[in-house]
Amino acid sequence: MQESKESKLYFSKELLGWYETAKRDLPWRRHRNPYYIWVSEIMLQQTRVDTVIPYFQRFIERFPTIQALAEAPEEDVLKCWEGLGYYSRARNLQAAAQQVMERHGGIVPDNKKDVSALKGVGPYTSGAILSIAYNQPEPAVDGNVMRVLSRYFLIEEDIMKTGTRTLMEDLATELIPLGRAGDFNQALMELGALICTPKSPQCLICPVMVHCAGRLEGAEDRLPVKSKAKPPRPEYRLVALVEGDGEQSGRVLVRRRPDSGLLARMWELPHIPAAAEPGEGAGLPDGPAMDRLAAVLGGAGVLAAPQGALMEAEHTFSHIHWNMRVFRFQQVDGRGGERTAVAESASAYEANGDVAGPNTGHDSVEYRWITKEDMGELAFPNVFIRILNQYFSMK
Repeated sequence: MQESKESKLYFSKELLGWYETAKRDLPWRRHRNPYYIWVSEIMLQQTRVDTVIPYFQRFIERFPTIQALAEAPEEDVLKCWEGLGYYSRARNLQAAAQQVMERHGGIVPDNKKDVSALKGVGPYTSGAILSIAYNQPEPAVDGNVMRVLSRYFLIEEDIMKTGTRTLMEDLATELIPLGRAGDFNQALMELGALICTPKSPQCLICPVMVHCAGRLEGAEDRLPVKSKAKPPRPEYRLVALVEGDGEQSGRVLVRRRPDSGLLARMWELPHIPAAAEPGEGAGLPDGPAMDRLAAVLGGAGVLAAPQGALMEAEHTFSHIHWNMRVFRFQQVDGRGGERTAVAESASAYEANGDVAGPNTGHDSVEYRWITKEDMGELAFPNVFIRILNQYFSMK
Protein backbone atom coordinates (compact mmCIF):
# COMPACT_ATOMS: atom_id res chain seq x y z
CA MET A 1 0.00 0.00 0.00
CA GLN A 2 1.27 3.42 -0.93
CA GLU A 3 0.02 6.43 0.99
CA SER A 4 1.22 9.80 2.18
CA LYS A 5 -0.31 12.74 3.95
CA GLU A 6 -0.15 14.72 0.74
CA SER A 7 -1.92 12.07 -1.33
CA LYS A 8 -4.65 11.69 1.32
CA LEU A 9 -5.34 15.42 1.53
CA TYR A 10 -5.34 15.68 -2.26
CA PHE A 11 -7.75 12.74 -2.54
CA SER A 12 -10.33 14.15 -0.11
CA LYS A 13 -10.19 17.70 -1.47
CA GLU A 14 -10.37 16.82 -5.15
CA LEU A 15 -13.00 14.14 -4.65
CA LEU A 16 -15.36 16.52 -2.82
CA GLY A 17 -14.85 19.23 -5.45
CA TRP A 18 -15.70 16.79 -8.22
CA TYR A 19 -18.76 15.48 -6.39
CA GLU A 20 -20.26 18.92 -5.92
CA THR A 21 -20.47 19.38 -9.67
CA ALA A 22 -20.84 15.80 -10.96
CA LYS A 23 -23.19 14.12 -8.48
CA ARG A 24 -26.36 12.60 -9.85
CA ASP A 25 -29.76 13.93 -8.89
CA LEU A 26 -31.14 10.89 -7.06
CA PRO A 27 -34.47 10.96 -5.18
CA TRP A 28 -32.98 9.90 -1.84
CA ARG A 29 -30.38 12.68 -2.06
CA ARG A 30 -33.06 15.35 -2.04
CA HIS A 31 -33.71 14.80 1.66
CA ARG A 32 -31.79 14.12 4.84
CA ASN A 33 -34.61 11.87 5.99
CA PRO A 34 -32.88 8.90 7.71
CA TYR A 35 -35.73 6.59 6.72
CA TYR A 36 -35.41 7.44 3.02
CA ILE A 37 -31.64 7.01 3.16
CA TRP A 38 -32.00 3.70 4.95
CA VAL A 39 -34.52 2.35 2.40
CA SER A 40 -32.35 3.45 -0.52
CA GLU A 41 -29.22 1.82 0.90
CA ILE A 42 -31.00 -1.48 1.44
CA MET A 43 -32.38 -1.40 -2.10
CA LEU A 44 -29.01 -0.51 -3.58
CA GLN A 45 -27.37 -3.64 -2.18
CA GLN A 46 -26.48 -5.73 -5.24
CA THR A 47 -28.83 -3.64 -7.43
CA ARG A 48 -28.08 -0.89 -9.95
CA VAL A 49 -29.13 2.71 -9.26
CA ASP A 50 -31.25 2.95 -12.44
CA THR A 51 -33.18 -0.14 -11.37
CA VAL A 52 -33.69 1.11 -7.81
CA ILE A 53 -35.08 4.59 -8.60
CA PRO A 54 -38.66 3.58 -9.60
CA TYR A 55 -38.79 0.98 -6.83
CA PHE A 56 -37.69 3.54 -4.24
CA GLN A 57 -40.28 6.07 -5.38
CA ARG A 58 -43.06 3.48 -5.37
CA PHE A 59 -42.00 2.10 -1.99
CA ILE A 60 -41.90 5.53 -0.30
CA GLU A 61 -45.26 6.43 -1.82
CA ARG A 62 -46.77 3.21 -0.44
CA PHE A 63 -44.93 3.34 2.91
CA PRO A 64 -44.12 7.02 3.53
CA THR A 65 -43.12 6.56 7.17
CA ILE A 66 -41.45 3.98 9.35
CA GLN A 67 -44.77 3.44 11.09
CA ALA A 68 -46.53 2.74 7.80
CA LEU A 69 -43.90 0.15 6.89
CA ALA A 70 -43.91 -1.44 10.34
CA GLU A 71 -47.70 -1.86 10.35
CA ALA A 72 -48.14 -3.01 6.74
CA PRO A 73 -49.04 -6.62 5.89
CA GLU A 74 -45.92 -8.49 4.84
CA GLU A 75 -47.58 -9.45 1.56
CA ASP A 76 -47.93 -5.76 0.66
CA VAL A 77 -44.24 -5.15 1.39
CA LEU A 78 -43.14 -8.13 -0.70
CA LYS A 79 -45.43 -7.11 -3.57
CA CYS A 80 -43.95 -3.60 -3.55
CA TRP A 81 -40.47 -5.19 -3.60
CA GLU A 82 -41.37 -7.67 -6.33
CA GLY A 83 -38.75 -7.71 -9.08
CA LEU A 84 -35.87 -6.39 -6.98
CA GLY A 85 -34.88 -9.86 -5.79
CA TYR A 86 -33.09 -10.81 -2.57
CA TYR A 87 -36.43 -10.65 -0.77
CA SER A 88 -34.90 -11.18 2.67
CA ARG A 89 -33.88 -7.51 2.37
CA ALA A 90 -37.56 -6.49 2.37
CA ARG A 91 -38.44 -8.74 5.29
CA ASN A 92 -35.47 -7.53 7.32
CA LEU A 93 -36.30 -3.91 6.52
CA GLN A 94 -39.84 -4.32 7.80
CA ALA A 95 -38.65 -6.19 10.89
CA ALA A 96 -36.15 -3.40 11.59
CA ALA A 97 -38.88 -0.78 11.13
CA GLN A 98 -40.86 -2.60 13.80
CA GLN A 99 -37.77 -2.51 16.05
CA VAL A 100 -37.48 1.24 15.51
CA MET A 101 -41.13 1.71 16.46
CA GLU A 102 -40.83 -0.45 19.57
CA ARG A 103 -37.43 0.69 20.84
CA HIS A 104 -36.86 4.18 19.45
CA GLY A 105 -40.27 5.80 19.14
CA GLY A 106 -40.27 5.63 15.35
CA ILE A 107 -37.02 7.59 14.93
CA VAL A 108 -33.99 6.02 13.27
CA PRO A 109 -31.30 6.02 15.98
CA ASP A 110 -28.28 8.27 15.53
CA ASN A 111 -25.67 6.09 17.23
CA LYS A 112 -23.72 3.14 15.90
CA LYS A 113 -24.71 0.66 18.60
CA ASP A 114 -28.46 1.07 18.09
CA VAL A 115 -28.35 1.37 14.31
CA SER A 116 -26.17 -1.74 14.02
CA ALA A 117 -28.62 -3.67 16.19
CA LEU A 118 -31.40 -3.27 13.60
CA LYS A 119 -32.19 -6.39 11.61
CA GLY A 120 -30.42 -6.47 8.26
CA VAL A 121 -28.18 -3.48 9.03
CA GLY A 122 -24.49 -4.32 8.66
CA PRO A 123 -21.35 -2.17 8.91
CA TYR A 124 -21.81 -0.56 5.50
CA THR A 125 -25.48 0.34 5.97
CA SER A 126 -24.95 1.68 9.48
CA GLY A 127 -22.08 3.83 8.22
CA ALA A 128 -24.17 5.13 5.34
CA ILE A 129 -27.11 6.06 7.59
CA LEU A 130 -24.98 7.73 10.25
CA SER A 131 -22.82 9.66 7.79
CA ILE A 132 -25.42 10.68 5.19
CA ALA A 133 -28.39 11.31 7.50
CA TYR A 134 -26.53 12.53 10.61
CA ASN A 135 -23.18 13.64 9.13
CA GLN A 136 -21.25 11.51 11.59
CA PRO A 137 -17.67 10.54 10.61
CA GLU A 138 -18.43 6.87 10.06
CA PRO A 139 -17.04 4.95 7.06
CA ALA A 140 -19.40 3.34 4.56
CA VAL A 141 -17.29 0.79 2.73
CA ASP A 142 -18.94 -1.18 -0.06
CA GLY A 143 -17.59 -2.76 -3.24
CA ASN A 144 -17.33 0.58 -5.05
CA VAL A 145 -15.38 2.13 -2.19
CA MET A 146 -12.99 -0.82 -1.85
CA ARG A 147 -12.28 -0.69 -5.56
CA VAL A 148 -11.48 3.03 -5.46
CA LEU A 149 -9.26 2.76 -2.39
CA SER A 150 -7.50 -0.36 -3.69
CA ARG A 151 -6.53 1.44 -6.88
CA TYR A 152 -5.70 4.86 -5.47
CA PHE A 153 -3.56 3.55 -2.60
CA LEU A 154 -2.31 0.41 -4.41
CA ILE A 155 -3.76 -1.97 -1.84
CA GLU A 156 -3.02 -5.49 -3.05
CA GLU A 157 -4.61 -7.47 -0.22
CA ASP A 158 -7.64 -9.62 -1.02
CA ILE A 159 -10.76 -7.50 -0.41
CA MET A 160 -12.73 -10.64 0.43
CA LYS A 161 -10.73 -11.00 3.64
CA THR A 162 -11.99 -9.48 6.87
CA GLY A 163 -8.63 -7.91 7.63
CA THR A 164 -8.63 -6.02 4.33
CA ARG A 165 -12.11 -4.65 4.96
CA THR A 166 -10.99 -3.45 8.38
CA LEU A 167 -7.97 -1.77 6.78
CA MET A 168 -10.28 -0.07 4.26
CA GLU A 169 -12.68 1.12 6.96
CA ASP A 170 -9.82 2.61 8.99
CA LEU A 171 -8.42 4.32 5.90
CA ALA A 172 -11.81 5.67 4.83
CA THR A 173 -12.40 7.08 8.32
CA GLU A 174 -9.06 8.86 8.19
CA LEU A 175 -9.92 10.41 4.83
CA ILE A 176 -13.27 11.94 5.91
CA PRO A 177 -12.94 15.76 5.99
CA LEU A 178 -14.21 17.48 9.13
CA GLY A 179 -17.94 18.11 8.88
CA ARG A 180 -18.31 16.52 5.41
CA ALA A 181 -18.88 12.85 6.22
CA GLY A 182 -22.11 12.45 4.25
CA ASP A 183 -20.86 14.17 1.11
CA PHE A 184 -17.50 12.41 1.25
CA ASN A 185 -18.94 8.92 1.57
CA GLN A 186 -21.38 9.56 -1.25
CA ALA A 187 -18.56 10.99 -3.36
CA LEU A 188 -16.54 7.80 -2.86
CA MET A 189 -19.50 5.69 -3.94
CA GLU A 190 -20.18 7.96 -6.90
CA LEU A 191 -16.60 7.80 -8.13
CA GLY A 192 -16.71 4.00 -8.05
CA ALA A 193 -20.04 3.92 -9.84
CA LEU A 194 -19.28 6.43 -12.59
CA ILE A 195 -15.52 6.65 -13.14
CA CYS A 196 -13.52 4.00 -11.29
CA THR A 197 -15.65 1.17 -12.68
CA PRO A 198 -14.85 -2.56 -12.41
CA LYS A 199 -13.85 -2.79 -16.06
CA SER A 200 -12.26 -0.11 -18.25
CA PRO A 201 -11.94 2.60 -15.57
CA GLN A 202 -11.96 6.11 -17.04
CA CYS A 203 -8.66 7.20 -15.55
CA LEU A 204 -8.18 10.19 -17.86
CA ILE A 205 -11.23 11.99 -16.48
CA CYS A 206 -10.81 10.85 -12.88
CA PRO A 207 -10.59 13.79 -10.45
CA VAL A 208 -7.85 12.09 -8.38
CA MET A 209 -5.79 10.54 -11.17
CA VAL A 210 -2.63 12.59 -10.47
CA HIS A 211 -1.79 10.75 -7.23
CA CYS A 212 -3.47 7.41 -8.01
CA ALA A 213 -0.79 4.83 -7.21
CA GLY A 214 -2.64 2.08 -9.06
CA ARG A 215 -2.72 4.09 -12.28
CA LEU A 216 0.92 5.12 -11.93
CA GLU A 217 1.87 1.45 -11.54
CA GLY A 218 -0.36 0.39 -14.44
CA ALA A 219 -2.29 -1.82 -12.03
CA GLU A 220 -5.77 -0.32 -12.34
CA ASP A 221 -7.14 -3.22 -14.38
CA ARG A 222 -5.99 -5.94 -11.96
CA LEU A 223 -7.12 -4.15 -8.80
CA PRO A 224 -8.83 -4.79 -6.51
CA VAL A 225 -7.53 -8.25 -5.71
CA LYS A 226 -10.58 -10.41 -5.10
CA SER A 227 -10.65 -14.15 -4.58
CA LYS A 228 -13.30 -15.87 -6.66
CA ALA A 229 -16.50 -16.78 -4.90
CA LYS A 230 -17.77 -20.33 -5.14
CA PRO A 231 -20.05 -20.57 -8.22
CA PRO A 232 -23.74 -21.21 -7.57
CA ARG A 233 -24.73 -24.85 -7.41
CA PRO A 234 -26.77 -25.96 -10.47
CA GLU A 235 -30.19 -27.46 -9.80
CA TYR A 236 -32.57 -28.91 -12.36
CA ARG A 237 -36.26 -28.46 -11.63
CA LEU A 238 -39.53 -29.61 -13.17
CA VAL A 239 -42.34 -27.05 -13.17
CA ALA A 240 -46.06 -27.64 -13.61
CA LEU A 241 -48.23 -24.96 -15.22
CA VAL A 242 -51.72 -26.30 -14.61
CA GLU A 243 -54.58 -24.79 -16.61
CA GLY A 244 -57.92 -24.82 -14.86
CA ASP A 245 -61.08 -26.49 -16.15
CA GLY A 246 -64.76 -25.85 -15.46
CA GLU A 247 -65.09 -23.26 -12.70
CA GLN A 248 -61.35 -22.64 -12.93
CA SER A 249 -61.26 -22.12 -16.69
CA GLY A 250 -58.84 -19.34 -17.65
CA ARG A 251 -56.90 -19.69 -14.41
CA VAL A 252 -53.63 -21.39 -13.49
CA LEU A 253 -52.59 -23.10 -10.28
CA VAL A 254 -50.05 -21.51 -7.94
CA ARG A 255 -48.91 -22.29 -4.44
CA ARG A 256 -47.44 -20.31 -1.58
CA ARG A 257 -44.03 -21.26 -0.22
CA PRO A 258 -43.66 -22.10 3.50
CA ASP A 259 -43.03 -19.50 6.19
CA SER A 260 -39.25 -19.90 6.31
CA GLY A 261 -36.35 -20.55 3.99
CA LEU A 262 -35.71 -19.46 0.43
CA LEU A 263 -38.36 -17.03 -0.92
CA ALA A 264 -40.52 -17.58 2.16
CA ARG A 265 -44.31 -17.07 1.72
CA MET A 266 -44.02 -15.97 -1.90
CA TRP A 267 -46.17 -17.50 -4.62
CA GLU A 268 -44.89 -19.83 -7.33
CA LEU A 269 -45.81 -22.50 -9.81
CA PRO A 270 -45.58 -26.03 -8.36
CA HIS A 271 -42.15 -27.49 -9.03
CA ILE A 272 -39.89 -30.32 -7.90
CA PRO A 273 -36.24 -31.32 -8.31
CA ALA A 274 -35.47 -33.17 -11.54
CA ALA A 275 -32.56 -35.01 -9.99
CA ALA A 276 -34.49 -36.99 -7.42
CA GLU A 277 -32.72 -40.09 -8.72
CA PRO A 278 -28.92 -40.29 -9.06
CA GLY A 279 -27.65 -39.31 -12.49
CA GLU A 280 -30.90 -37.87 -13.82
CA GLY A 281 -29.93 -34.20 -13.85
CA ALA A 282 -31.53 -32.37 -16.74
CA GLY A 283 -31.79 -35.54 -18.82
CA LEU A 284 -35.02 -36.97 -17.41
CA PRO A 285 -37.30 -37.65 -20.44
CA ASP A 286 -40.48 -35.61 -20.74
CA GLY A 287 -42.78 -38.56 -20.08
CA PRO A 288 -41.31 -39.58 -16.69
CA ALA A 289 -40.86 -35.90 -15.78
CA MET A 290 -44.58 -35.19 -16.32
CA ASP A 291 -45.55 -38.42 -14.53
CA ARG A 292 -43.60 -37.31 -11.49
CA LEU A 293 -45.19 -33.87 -11.53
CA ALA A 294 -48.67 -35.40 -11.91
CA ALA A 295 -48.05 -37.58 -8.88
CA VAL A 296 -47.01 -34.58 -6.78
CA LEU A 297 -50.06 -32.63 -7.92
CA GLY A 298 -52.28 -35.59 -7.12
CA GLY A 299 -50.80 -35.72 -3.64
CA ALA A 300 -51.92 -32.14 -3.21
CA GLY A 301 -55.46 -32.98 -4.30
CA VAL A 302 -55.15 -31.67 -7.86
CA LEU A 303 -55.99 -34.06 -10.71
CA ALA A 304 -54.23 -32.91 -13.86
CA ALA A 305 -53.35 -34.50 -17.20
CA PRO A 306 -49.99 -33.69 -18.82
CA GLN A 307 -50.17 -31.85 -22.16
CA GLY A 308 -46.49 -31.53 -23.04
CA ALA A 309 -43.42 -29.36 -22.64
CA LEU A 310 -44.11 -25.62 -22.63
CA MET A 311 -40.86 -23.67 -22.13
CA GLU A 312 -37.55 -23.49 -20.29
CA ALA A 313 -36.40 -20.90 -17.79
CA GLU A 314 -33.51 -20.27 -15.46
CA HIS A 315 -32.70 -18.12 -12.47
CA THR A 316 -29.57 -17.54 -10.41
CA PHE A 317 -29.58 -16.99 -6.67
CA SER A 318 -26.41 -16.23 -4.74
CA HIS A 319 -25.79 -19.93 -4.08
CA ILE A 320 -28.09 -21.83 -6.48
CA HIS A 321 -28.76 -21.73 -10.22
CA TRP A 322 -32.15 -23.11 -11.20
CA ASN A 323 -32.49 -24.71 -14.64
CA MET A 324 -36.25 -25.13 -15.07
CA ARG A 325 -38.31 -27.14 -17.55
CA VAL A 326 -41.95 -26.07 -17.59
CA PHE A 327 -44.70 -28.53 -18.55
CA ARG A 328 -48.32 -27.70 -19.28
CA PHE A 329 -51.07 -29.64 -17.53
CA GLN A 330 -54.86 -29.56 -17.84
CA GLN A 331 -57.01 -29.88 -14.75
CA VAL A 332 -59.20 -32.98 -15.00
CA ASP A 333 -61.82 -32.19 -12.37
CA GLY A 334 -62.77 -28.50 -12.43
CA ARG A 335 -65.11 -28.52 -9.44
CA GLY A 336 -64.36 -26.42 -6.36
CA GLY A 337 -63.89 -22.80 -5.36
CA GLU A 338 -61.27 -20.25 -6.25
CA ARG A 339 -58.90 -21.70 -3.66
CA THR A 340 -57.95 -25.37 -3.78
CA ALA A 341 -58.14 -27.27 -0.51
CA VAL A 342 -54.71 -27.36 1.08
CA ALA A 343 -53.77 -31.00 0.97
CA GLU A 344 -50.00 -31.00 0.76
CA SER A 345 -48.21 -31.07 4.09
CA ALA A 346 -45.33 -28.69 4.64
CA SER A 347 -42.99 -31.63 5.16
CA ALA A 348 -44.07 -33.09 1.81
CA TYR A 349 -43.51 -29.71 0.21
CA GLU A 350 -39.96 -29.62 1.52
CA ALA A 351 -39.35 -33.12 0.16
CA ASN A 352 -40.98 -32.55 -3.23
CA GLY A 353 -40.68 -28.84 -3.83
CA ASP A 354 -37.60 -27.30 -2.29
CA VAL A 355 -35.30 -27.18 0.69
CA ALA A 356 -37.34 -24.66 2.62
CA GLY A 357 -35.66 -24.93 6.00
CA PRO A 358 -37.26 -25.92 9.30
CA ASN A 359 -41.04 -25.72 9.29
CA THR A 360 -42.36 -22.94 11.46
CA GLY A 361 -45.83 -24.18 12.17
CA HIS A 362 -47.60 -24.18 8.79
CA ASP A 363 -49.50 -27.49 8.76
CA SER A 364 -50.14 -27.31 5.03
CA VAL A 365 -49.20 -25.50 1.85
CA GLU A 366 -51.77 -23.20 0.26
CA TYR A 367 -52.75 -23.60 -3.38
CA ARG A 368 -54.78 -21.10 -5.37
CA TRP A 369 -56.16 -20.60 -8.89
CA ILE A 370 -55.27 -17.23 -10.38
CA THR A 371 -55.80 -15.08 -13.46
CA LYS A 372 -53.26 -12.64 -14.87
CA GLU A 373 -55.04 -9.86 -12.97
CA ASP A 374 -54.45 -11.68 -9.67
CA MET A 375 -50.71 -11.32 -10.23
CA GLY A 376 -51.16 -7.66 -9.35
CA GLU A 377 -51.98 -8.67 -5.77
CA LEU A 378 -49.65 -11.60 -5.09
CA ALA A 379 -45.85 -11.46 -4.76
CA PHE A 380 -43.96 -13.84 -7.06
CA PRO A 381 -40.20 -14.45 -7.45
CA ASN A 382 -38.81 -12.99 -10.67
CA VAL A 383 -38.48 -16.27 -12.52
CA PHE A 384 -42.17 -17.13 -12.05
CA ILE A 385 -43.21 -13.62 -13.09
CA ARG A 386 -41.35 -14.20 -16.35
CA ILE A 387 -42.89 -17.64 -16.90
CA LEU A 388 -46.43 -16.50 -16.12
CA ASN A 389 -46.17 -13.32 -18.19
CA GLN A 390 -44.88 -15.32 -21.15
CA TYR A 391 -47.68 -17.86 -20.75
CA PHE A 392 -50.46 -15.28 -20.47
CA SER A 393 -49.06 -13.37 -23.45
CA MET A 394 -49.55 -16.50 -25.57
CA LYS A 395 -53.22 -16.83 -24.62
